Amino acid sequence: MAKKLVVIGGGAAGFFCAVNAARMNPLLEVILLEKSSKLLSKVRVSGGGRCNLTHACFDREEMSRHYPRGQRFVKKAFHRFFTTDTIQWFEERGVPLKTETDGRMFPQSDSSESIVSCLLREVNQYKVDIRMNSEVLKLQKTADGFDLHLSQGKTIVADYVCVACGGYPKTPMFDWLIQTGHTIESPVPSLFTFNIPGHPVTGLMGVSVPAATVKIGGTKLEETGPLLITHWGLSGPAVLKLSARGARELAERNYHFPITVNWLPGQQDQQLAMQFRGIRQELAAQKIGIRNPFTLPQRLWDLLLELSGIDPEKRWADLPVKEQNKLVVNMVQCSFEVKGKTTFKEEFVTAGGIRLNDIDVNTMQSKILPGLYFAGEIMDVDGVTGGFNFQHAWTSGFIAASSVAGRE
Repeated sequence: MAKKLVVIGGGAAGFFCAVNAARMNPLLEVILLEKSSKLLSKVRVSGGGRCNLTHACFDREEMSRHYPRGQRFVKKAFHRFFTTDTIQWFEERGVPLKTETDGRMFPQSDSSESIVSCLLREVNQYKVDIRMNSEVLKLQKTADGFDLHLSQGKTIVADYVCVACGGYPKTPMFDWLIQTGHTIESPVPSLFTFNIPGHPVTGLMGVSVPAATVKIGGTKLEETGPLLITHWGLSGPAVLKLSARGARELAERNYHFPITVNWLPGQQDQQLAMQFRGIRQELAAQKIGIRNPFTLPQRLWDLLLELSGIDPEKRWADLPVKEQNKLVVNMVQCSFEVKGKTTFKEEFVTAGGIRLNDIDVNTMQSKILPGLYFAGEIMDVDGVTGGFNFQHAWTSGFIAASSVAGRE
């Protein structure tokens, strides 16, 4: 009699597990349960609808450093299925990928529909049975396998189960998994932007700098990268990466903490003060507001002068040392008080989930309940922005699929 695998979750990890298990073992009956009425919703909206499905990093050690939680776990998993395998898997199925200058990889079509269509084709080809609006409320181990109790009062029997339902933002949502004996690392948000209410910087909405260093006061957390000013505060890769690396610490501080921004990464105040001497001689007769000798956006330059109490009409030659020193500090150590966070569009990720000690990295099988597997964000693994969370979904989904398929 055919064995049955039930995959819980119709996202990237769930689909990848289902289609690969069905493909690798035609005798396996594969059912995919999705609690909502939508499939692959994060895949559709990721990367502004283009789907940033992996990152062009081909060194396992280097790749694993982009995961604030689960670094050692993913490094081992990448020996089974890595970025190169993801690229090959999609290209073999008619979805060629391209790499952007920052390493993010997208389908050449620039449309997430290419990825969605590819996965739906595989599901049809290998006869995966998809059931929508099917939420699992309870998972019970039986002598023969598992009983899955669903929201409409239905029960499904399975030989194997793969839990790939994504991250939960609140601990009580994990209750049905805690009841199976697994331990949860409590969930906290990751990949969020910093709110700086009432600060004049919010008046520069839309201004971006290609590189700035953001440092969180009282910690070792610091990140350099593109920075975007929004109408509520600061965003962009530098802030998102920082929010991921500091997810637990920032949650403990209730999202109230001081930051400093160096608008000229690598520059220190003493260096800059020396540079100013030359600038003042060179631009002596020019107005400070008009001649910005640094490659900063003009609106940002105007704000830095304002914060330093400098009249933009003043000539460089007439700039008092006291005001110059203030400007130096505002350029390399500009202080802000963060009070709260805002979810960053579709990139929202949860840090936390099933404790990794409960999972065998070589198979993604539970060490507590044989026959139960995990894939994707339900585990305590999360990456920074840039395609890393999707790569973990593909990797864990594939390993779980091969493990189940090989058991028959």
